[in-house]
Amino acid sequence: MAERTPLLHYRLSTSVNESDRRSPPAGQAPEQRPGTPRQTSNQQRQPKKLSIFFGVVIPTLLSMFSVVVFLRIGFVVGQSGLYQAIAMFLVAYFIISMTVLSVCAISTNGALDAGGAYYMISRALGPEFGGSIGIMFFLANVCGCALFVLGLVEAILATFGVPEDGTLPTSHYQVLPSGYWWSLLYGTAVALLCLLVCLVGAHIYAKATFLIFLVVIFVLGTIFVSFFAVPPRTVTLPSSAVNRTGPMFPSTANFTGFKLETLLGNLYADYVLDYTTGNMMTFATVFAVMFNGCTGIMTGSNMSGELKNPSYSIPRGTITAVIFTFIIYNLLCVLVACSCDRILLQRDYGFLRDINIWNPFVTVGVYLSTLSAAMSNLIGASRILYALAKDDLFGKVLSPAKKTSRSGNPWVSVLISWFLVQLVLFSGKLNTIASIVTIFFLLVYAAVDLACLALEWASAPNFRPTFRYFTWHTCALGIVGCAIMMFLINAIYASASIAFMLLLLLVIHYLSPTSSWGYISQALIFHQVRKYLLMLDVRKDHVKFWRPQVLLMVSNPRSTVGLITFINDIKKSGLYVLGHVQLGDLNTLPSDPLQSQYDSWLSLVDHLNIKAFVNLTLADSVRHGVQHLLFISGLGGMRPNTLVLGFYDDCLPKDKLIDPTLATNHSSDSSSHMQEHEEEPPLFHFASLRGSSDRQDYGDFGDGKALGSQEYVAIIADAMKMLKNVVLARYFNNFDRAQALSPSAPSQRRVYVDVWPVNLLRPDSCSYVDTCSLFLLQLACILNMVRDWRKARLRLFLCVEEGRSVRGSEAKLGQLLKDLRIKAQVYPVPWDHQVALHWQRQGEWGRKAQTPDGYQEDTLGSVKEEENEEDYVNSFPSNATRLSDEYLSAVNKLIQDAAKPAPAVRFLYLPRPPADTSQYATYLHQLELLTKDLGPTLLIHGVTPVITTDL
Repeated sequence: MAERTPLLHYRLSTSVNESDRRSPPAGQAPEQRPGTPRQTSNQQRQPKKLSIFFGVVIPTLLSMFSVVVFLRIGFVVGQSGLYQAIAMFLVAYFIISMTVLSVCAISTNGALDAGGAYYMISRALGPEFGGSIGIMFFLANVCGCALFVLGLVEAILATFGVPEDGTLPTSHYQVLPSGYWWSLLYGTAVALLCLLVCLVGAHIYAKATFLIFLVVIFVLGTIFVSFFAVPPRTVTLPSSAVNRTGPMFPSTANFTGFKLETLLGNLYADYVLDYTTGNMMTFATVFAVMFNGCTGIMTGSNMSGELKNPSYSIPRGTITAVIFTFIIYNLLCVLVACSCDRILLQRDYGFLRDINIWNPFVTVGVYLSTLSAAMSNLIGASRILYALAKDDLFGKVLSPAKKTSRSGNPWVSVLISWFLVQLVLFSGKLNTIASIVTIFFLLVYAAVDLACLALEWASAPNFRPTFRYFTWHTCALGIVGCAIMMFLINAIYASASIAFMLLLLLVIHYLSPTSSWGYISQALIFHQVRKYLLMLDVRKDHVKFWRPQVLLMVSNPRSTVGLITFINDIKKSGLYVLGHVQLGDLNTLPSDPLQSQYDSWLSLVDHLNIKAFVNLTLADSVRHGVQHLLFISGLGGMRPNTLVLGFYDDCLPKDKLIDPTLATNHSSDSSSHMQEHEEEPPLFHFASLRGSSDRQDYGDFGDGKALGSQEYVAIIADAMKMLKNVVLARYFNNFDRAQALSPSAPSQRRVYVDVWPVNLLRPDSCSYVDTCSLFLLQLACILNMVRDWRKARLRLFLCVEEGRSVRGSEAKLGQLLKDLRIKAQVYPVPWDHQVALHWQRQGEWGRKAQTPDGYQEDTLGSVKEEENEEDYVNSFPSNATRLSDEYLSAVNKLIQDAAKPAPAVRFLYLPRPPADTSQYATYLHQLELLTKDLGPTLLIHGVTPVITTDL
């Protein structure tokens, strides 16, 4: 049943005092410390070290011997017969044996504190499971206490109660009135007695534990002797049993002694009405009552702090107690079946008193064991509640339960537990709440098995229990057995209990603070991820299953919020890494400066609700840092294939991590700003933004002032050499995803995404089917597949010249889109004026640069005609220096004029940087003119095929 620890108060009080000395609860002044000379001397005289027998065996035996052994052993055999009774015990002990193995394993893997099963589960599975199961364990102890109180009331009324039907008492001892309200009154009195003992004299109970144990064992001995020593006799049945069963049944039954005829009559099941509740009994309901005598197996593990050698004592003591009680229960079943009439077993649950050599023996045993069990459950429930309150899993709801007396007794938790016990007493009958208690404990046992199973599956190096007689098979069998029996006992109660536990789990998950206990889920995830990463073979990659795996370089997250959230939309369930380069030399630093920054970056990821990893590196230059990240980011088959950089321009950065409502509500004086800065959460612990005089914005994604235009373009070239796709993002410093998806202008009800899949820096080439153009189309399509962007329309702009078949080019591009399953609208855009402007400038420069031999000078030497079209389009043009600003401005105006209304984002073609590094500045200047004032724009260059028309 409940974890009724005879020395529970002694153990928990000292544990509480120790934990209070170590760390008082947050937000609460330390309690008066038990450090007075008298207490210190007492602790020195009484070391908290117990042997196996006193620390484990006795507590566990007293937890398991209670109502069942004295009041329900005849009920079990009378209803289910000897065969099914033994089968019930076999099933019950199989379930608890699997759990015992798990308890022994967990308890020998480290010291336990107050809370028993709650402490084990919470520290193994994390606060969510631990807190929800802790509440269930607390309720199980509360209901268990009420169950034992009702059992004691039933035993008292069986001896001293006046018959409910008004018939004359058969004994002059029967003076107590009977009935529901009288039973409730007696139960309340017993519960008050337990409350007073727990509040004032729990140490008296702890000191009397051994005496109670001796009395219980002595009474058990008299019961066994009575089966052999007492001659056959007729027993008068309780009047309540006779009235319930009707006049057709006799008012007496026989104790026959050992007879074969009696044994044969008790072999098979004969389920009848329970005379205490009036309900028809079944295998499941009888099992629910019987299982209460098999619980209490975790009492020994609760005593680990007071044992001389916990890893030695807990397994041996618990297993000894389980084997001993199993033998006793089965021997009693056999003796009862051989000597007692079926009617006696079914209609007199207190028959052991009537057939004992001296009736008061059994009465004393019932009273003592049941009263000690009720007090132990009340103490256990209060300690579990105190442990839950101390862990702050439910916030301020349980904060009053933290209060303790000067001696460390959690008196508020005791009062709360007693109040709930009083509410349960209104159920009135023992058998009514037996099913609920059993289901609660089965749920707790299943959770302990789950905790052990998770620890075993996680293969954590620190899970090294000294008890090794368990495997994951035993844990799984325990879980399955508990689940099956829960639903066999009562499917409705079982479902409601699981639903309640899951509800508590969700509440704790979303409301409780992060704990420092460690999460087994993290270990399991690591174990599985490692296994599947090893199975992810890069040699089996195929273009059909390509997805973007992005490395986004970030200088300061304060000004990059818009870009970070946008890139999260185009990753398409791929890898997403936020990269940052800090300039420095580890040789000159006392420690790694990056380790302290990870918490802020991870808080940023949580705050923006994105699915991204964080990679920080220390390098002597930004270029080297980006090379490091491109080489080492990712693992196995999950490595970035696309590098995203912010554009290198002079836009003034804006801090997007400051809540504008907070900024307006605070006064402008310096003290308030200082206080606001001190109260900032870790999310905002990033460097302040630079002034407008520095080069902005995303381009200096390392240390703000250290990146020049030459190095920026070199980074782009490095990425392409490493076969990485490159994306340059411009004008995302003011990008607001919500505003982009919901235009405020009434005339613009639709959201557009524009794609220009032609190299605008090469007006002499109009190829739409090269790798880079298809990569643009793929990214635009991926963005359009995101749920929030599905309402956006893709607009594909086709640049055409006069004299060429516009309709034919449009049809050809439309067929390509159809083959690629991309839904987009094609818009032909004439650009004769821009092309003419380009060739006009080329002619002027050509005449100026013509050599005496009549050949045009080429800045890169002779051009080889065998260069294929794709290389020609992707390469930076040989006449790069001859692209006039007028031409680029005209193309820029063409892009703006062609897109009405303005799109949310534009996708443009990014050509390769020139091979001549001296032209890097010109290259960057041309990109800047091309994208000037276009709004959020992505310049994209793809190096690998990403689209296929095959199945």
